[in-house]
Amino acid sequence: MSIPPRRPLPEFAIVEAPPVERKLVAILAADVAGYSRMMHQDEDATLATLTTHRTRIDDLITTGRGQISGTAGDSVLAEFASVVDAVHCAVAIQQVLYRANADLPPERRMRLRIGLNIGDVLVKDGTIFGDGVNVASRLESLAEPGSVCITRGVRDHIRDRGDYTFEDLGEHSVKNIGRPVRAFRIIFDPDGTTELGETAGASEPSFSSGLTPDVSQDAIELEFWQSVQASGEVDEYGAYLERYPDGIFAPLARDRLAKPETLERPPSAPEGSAVELAFWDTVKDSDNPAMFQAYLEQFPSGAFKALAEIRLTELGNADKDGAG
Repeated sequence: MSIPPRRPLPEFAIVEAPPVERKLVAILAADVAGYSRMMHQDEDATLATLTTHRTRIDDLITTGRGQISGTAGDSVLAEFASVVDAVHCAVAIQQVLYRANADLPPERRMRLRIGLNIGDVLVKDGTIFGDGVNVASRLESLAEPGSVCITRGVRDHIRDRGDYTFEDLGEHSVKNIGRPVRAFRIIFDPDGTTELGETAGASEPSFSSGLTPDVSQDAIELEFWQSVQASGEVDEYGAYLERYPDGIFAPLARDRLAKPETLERPPSAPEGSAVELAFWDTVKDSDNPAMFQAYLEQFPSGAFKALAEIRLTELGNADKDGAG
């Protein structure tokens, strides 16, 4: 009995994992307040209202130069290259829905909660994720229905433009974020109209251009650095150095990479001169004189100048004693 020839095994192509991109964006996270309750009361009417509202929301995001990154049920996640565009779009969404809800019976009125953050995100298959997205989602959960809740970094970008005023909501400990988040509510006229498109944010360079207003450079870098510290991951410190090779915290990042066993999640910087305080909180317990020297070089008249000089003296004496 002859044995039939063995059929060759099929060849399988090796599929490479899609590359992961990292970029700095303004992140908008939104969902419908009381959506589960509305669905329980009347599914058909709730879905009809959601569909109409979502059409308006999607159009406003596109007109406002945003890009929708994800939708799930009643939620929306979008990204913007400009913080000003993101804020204008968020306010415009609330204003349009405020007027649309006025034409509906009370039981069908659907109000959105919106959170805005500026942060470094990872992009995979067109979806953004990471700490920046998580913070935006937590801000959305803090927002009152019909309002927009933002981080201090977003507030710092737009506070001098005069378009809005803000209510300070204080610091909040939020789930899965290793530092308190300072939140603000944007005060705006819900019955007003916010123009989007060419006029909105026209004078603000986008993140993709590599430019940001000088007034917000420290705020952006601080947000990035605090996110790196909160992660406690070696790769995050490397990512910081790629973006800010000569940044304020570059000496600290290099020191941490040289001693990965020291990586931890320190508390966030208190209110005040945020960048300087964050820098000092990172170096104050170090035994490395270079860290205190880096502080003095960056902040020659800083609030902790005397303490830094004392620590340098102490560490210098310790080295002499060890050598003797």
